[in-house]
Amino acid sequence: MLDAGSIGLIIIAVLVIIVLSVFFTLVPVALWISAMAAGVRVSIFTLIGMRLRRVIPNRIVMPLIKGHKAGLDVGISQLESHYLAGGNVDRVVNALIAAHRANIDLPFERAAAIDLAGRDVLEAVQMSVNPKVIETPFIAGVAMNGIEVKAKARITVRANIDRLVGGAGEDTVIARVGEGIISTIGSSADHAKVLEHPDMISQTVLAKGLDSGTAFEILSIDIADVDVGENIGANLQTEQAEADKKIAQAKAEERRAMAVAEEQEMKAKVEEMRAKVVSAEAEVPLAMADALRTGNIGVMDYMNYKNVQSDTGMRDSISKYGEDDHTPGTE
Repeated sequence: MLDAGSIGLIIIAVLVIIVLSVFFTLVPVALWISAMAAGVRVSIFTLIGMRLRRVIPNRIVMPLIKGHKAGLDVGISQLESHYLAGGNVDRVVNALIAAHRANIDLPFERAAAIDLAGRDVLEAVQMSVNPKVIETPFIAGVAMNGIEVKAKARITVRANIDRLVGGAGEDTVIARVGEGIISTIGSSADHAKVLEHPDMISQTVLAKGLDSGTAFEILSIDIADVDVGENIGANLQTEQAEADKKIAQAKAEERRAMAVAEEQEMKAKVEEMRAKVVSAEAEVPLAMADALRTGNIGVMDYMNYKNVQSDTGMRDSISKYGEDDHTPGTE
């Protein structure tokens, strides 16, 4: 059995272990020692405050040590406030070091604003020192003679740190350069001039000041490749001729349909007239019989009428026989 003194010592040892565990959890002693060894003054209470504010001390102290060794005048409160705002402290400090080495004036506030705007501030500083080349896809334009010309450009840009916040990105630069290429090709009277002097495209586009309002400064625009495309003018003329042909065919078909309709109408009228003639001819014998009964004509008149009718039939037969005898192919 343990006596009361032994139990007390065990309780005291457990409490000491708990206190030390809480202390080393709240206070990153190893990080504090590293900061002191690097000549950065960070108090224990500052580290404890970071823990209480749910700030990871390593994310603040290590960039602070890095900046101090590079000769930057950056305070721990600035780094902590940027971290709490959702920024990348380590990337901002790296950008400040790169700007300091390249003699670029970049205050911490501007670097933090660029980082919070969603842009890579370190890449922007590197691009200020080492310009970037942006290659456009093939951009097609049509010269005045109807020939399509395709051009690919390489745009050399340098980041403009003062316009990184609120400035347009690479897509806007590519779109503006593409628009300039299309307008330059379209204003050329002959596509051969564009092929002979592709530098006229770059000179014309560069003179337009396309980097206005963007986060970049355009240093040069070089035409990498120029190709001849389709004969757009000839294709348009062919399509127009085909459309005119279809319109003419439709109008001709409409006129033919109207002519057929008129012919059918005339045939209907002729048939109607023939029907009337047949009906009238059918009434002739009745009229003759009635005239004979009433005495309006005599027997001799009737016989003369029959003779005339027979003579007319004979003449018609002779004329038809003559026509049949001289038909083509009978001789």
